Amino acid sequence: MTELTKRATIYLDPDLHRALRLKAAVANRSISDLVNEALRQSLRDDQEDLAAFTDRVAEPTMTYEELLTDLKTHGKL
Repeated sequence: MTELTKRATIYLDPDLHRALRLKAAVANRSISDLVNEALRQSLRDDQEDLAAFTDRVAEPTMTYEELLTDLKTHGKL
């Protein structure tokens, strides 16, 4: 079974495009493969960040001033 792909037009900064072309050539991979890999990694990172927020939702919060006071109280400042 072949994987379906979608075509998209994106506009890259010229320096990024040049770097991407060089990396693709050195790695013997297509630009599309590299872009897909980078997007997948970025989305995985976002998913991990969102999970961390969910895991920490019940943690107490403090203001920046409270944080500084706490650090000073415990000899960390």
